[in-house]
Amino acid sequence: MTSPGSKFFLSIILMTGISYSSIAQNQELNKKIQSIVEGKNLKAGVAIKLIETGDTISINAADLYPMQSVYKFHLALAVYDKVQKGEFSINDSIYIKKSDLLPNTWSPIRDRYPEGNINMKLYDILGYTVSQSDNVGCDILFRLLGGPEYVNDFIALNGIKDISIKATEEEMHKSWDVQFINSSTPWAAVLLLEKFFKGEIINGINYQLLWDQMVNSSTGVMRIKNRLPEGTILAHKTGSSGTNSEGITAATNDIGIICLPGGRHLVLAVFVTNSRENSSVNEAVIADIAYEAYSYFLSK
Repeated sequence: MTSPGSKFFLSIILMTGISYSSIAQNQELNKKIQSIVEGKNLKAGVAIKLIETGDTISINAADLYPMQSVYKFHLALAVYDKVQKGEFSINDSIYIKKSDLLPNTWSPIRDRYPEGNINMKLYDILGYTVSQSDNVGCDILFRLLGGPEYVNDFIALNGIKDISIKATEEEMHKSWDVQFINSSTPWAAVLLLEKFFKGEIINGINYQLLWDQMVNSSTGVMRIKNRLPEGTILAHKTGSSGTNSEGITAATNDIGIICLPGGRHLVLAVFVTNSRENSSVNEAVIADIAYEAYSYFLSK
C-alpha cells in the first residue's frame, strides 16, 4: 500500500523528435496527476496515450493490478472474434438455466429473469456483460469459450503481455485473494484498447457492435466520464471490488477511449488498488485524472 504523501515512480515515453517545451508540458501534466493522488491512502496506476501522435504518459503503469470486471472487455473481444470467424453468430440462442443465476452477485439478467429457464441471444448476453457488467452473463460467456484460459491465451496471441485471466466471476466471489490472479498493468490495458480501436483484433460490424456496447455502458458514471464535457463519446469498461473487513478496497478501475474534438482519440487506463479511502474518493481520483488528461491533450 502506498502511504500518504509518498512519491510515485514516473515514466514518460515521448515520440522521437518531440520538442523540449512539449516534454516540459508533459511533465506538468504528470505533476497534476501526482497531485490528485498525493495524500490519499491508495495506490493508483495510470497509462495514457494519444493514438494519433503516440504521445504517452504513465504513473506506476508497469505494475500489476486486479482487473475485476475490466476483463469483461477482454472476454467480449474473444467472443466477437469467434463471431467474426463464423464459429458463433450473434443471433445464436443460449439457454440460461435457473442454476446459472448465481445469488449474491451483480446480475441484471437474474433480476429480470429470476426463474431462469430462458433462451437469450448471444448478442444480448454480450450487451448485459459489457454495458451492465453482468456477472452471470460473464460466466455464461466463459463457459461458451471453454473457460478463462481461452481468453487469457487469446489476448496473448494478439501480442499483449502482462495480462492474466484465470478465474471466473463465481470463483472470484469465493475468496478475496482470487481476484488478484485476474491482473493487468495499465500499459497492457492501453495497448489492448489501441489494438481494438485500430481494428487489429476484430473489425467491421463486430467492432462496431462492441464499440457501441462500451459507449452505452451504464456503469462507472462517476469515473472517467464524470468530468468530461457533456456529449463526449467514451467507450469504456469498469471494474470494481468489494471492501474487506480491514477497510481495504482492492479495485476501482476504468479503462477507455475518449473521442476528442477534432477527431483525435485518447486511450486511458486508471487502476486504483489497496485503497483505504471511500468509494467516492476512489472514483474521484479516476475522474480527475481523466479530466486533466482530456484538458491537456485538447489544448495541445
